[in-house]
Amino acid sequence: MKSLLIIQGDNSPELLERLLRVVRHRGFAVQNLNAEISKNGQALHLTLTVCSERKISLLTKQLEKIFGITKVATLSQEARVKVSA
Repeated sequence: MKSLLIIQGDNSPELLERLLRVVRHRGFAVQNLNAEISKNGQALHLTLTVCSERKISLLTKQLEKIFGITKVATLSQEARVKVSA
């Protein structure tokens, strides 16, 4: 099942590396990744699409624990279909 994650955090070189390591260790595959830095250069906004048969909560709980991540929001594939219909 595909899930869309919207992640906000501090702009630091190691944040993306930590995030991708957790995604891989939790058994999720990255389908799409979009990263933007805020105008002041302090914040990082990520949109990440992942795919796995595992529950997305297994990943989001771990992502919230990463130093530098301030917010994690999830939108599953079923919810996106209902919103667009």
